[in-house]
Amino acid sequence: MSDAPVKDATASNKEAALKSMYDSISSKNMFPFWATTDDVTNHEVRQLMATKHAVPYLWTYKDDIEPLLRMSAELITMDDSERRSLVLVNPGLAPKRASVSTMYTAYRLNDPNEIMPPHKHSPSAIRFGLTGKGNFTGVEGEDVVFGPGDMVLTPNDAWHNHGTVGDEQAVNLSVLDLPLVETLNAIHFDHNYQEPDEAGVMQKKKVQAAQYPSDYSQAIYGTGGMVPRWVDHERGGGLSSPMWVYRWEQMQEMFDRFKDIDGDPHEALMIEYTDPTRGEPVFKTITFFAQMLRPGEKTLPLRQTASLLVAPFEGKGHSIVDGERFDWNRFDTLAVPGGAWCEHHNDSDTDPVYLFVASDEPTLKKLSLYKSWGQTPGGDVMRLV
Repeated sequence: MSDAPVKDATASNKEAALKSMYDSISSKNMFPFWATTDDVTNHEVRQLMATKHAVPYLWTYKDDIEPLLRMSAELITMDDSERRSLVLVNPGLAPKRASVSTMYTAYRLNDPNEIMPPHKHSPSAIRFGLTGKGNFTGVEGEDVVFGPGDMVLTPNDAWHNHGTVGDEQAVNLSVLDLPLVETLNAIHFDHNYQEPDEAGVMQKKKVQAAQYPSDYSQAIYGTGGMVPRWVDHERGGGLSSPMWVYRWEQMQEMFDRFKDIDGDPHEALMIEYTDPTRGEPVFKTITFFAQMLRPGEKTLPLRQTASLLVAPFEGKGHSIVDGERFDWNRFDTLAVPGGAWCEHHNDSDTDPVYLFVASDEPTLKKLSLYKSWGQTPGGDVMRLV
């Protein structure tokens, strides 16, 4: 007598028992971390890898962002909302407010003489000027007016407000580590800004009183390698660089000084914004660079575990990210997820390209997770130090 029916019954019973167990595990909000089959339904590796990931993506300023910014300025007033920004959402992460897994970029247009009340929050942020000379950010009593190419810090837990001074509209982009801070469950916002009156009683205020001279940051920290000892370098809680505005004029001068050197084959000419008192990134979580590609220059493919947000500031060209070509112009934003191969090309034979780049490299380095690889001209892959 054949024992096939007994085996079939045993297999059928086990399959039913497995399905019952998996259903029970799922209903109790648990996950089975073992592999007993190649079946897609229950293979734990496939399930663990089935999370959302950022994808390479390009947002265009002229065609997509700018028209919506101008429409929002007409339809949404400061009385309607104290914020009027467009956050770039990576389609691979939607609906999460993230342009890559750890950061987002947002664009903001302010009408003439439009300034929002002070607030503070745990995410660190920067503002980078695109158009107009009257972009305004007040940070802990330092009133900063900035123009195209200038970068302004609004550090973790520092009181600040944004807007425009003067009679023309101004546009800036911001980069925040909010998705990272949100993942760590450390988000907080505060809009209850107060200052003492003449009697010492705390009063809610809509405007921060100036505590520093105009352009204090440049006066104290604008000369590299020489730092006055008689000032407080821990202002804003010491959680970031105490230099809160970085001027494009100085960055341009540095590029002009080194424009004829070879540079790095994978990054061309790249300059990091740093804390002048420590030589470290401006924030503990994210860092920023300006990158120059000379006429006709292209970089060799680079892959790193850090995620990047790349915003062309001047010029036009294209990037190839994991084999896909993205043609960009000034003020666009390109998302380069961690782990993607990326190369940049300046498509002009006469004009340089300048890119503004944000990276979560500091976080990865602190966690010993930062790695990078580059391709040689012949296509071989090498680990970079």
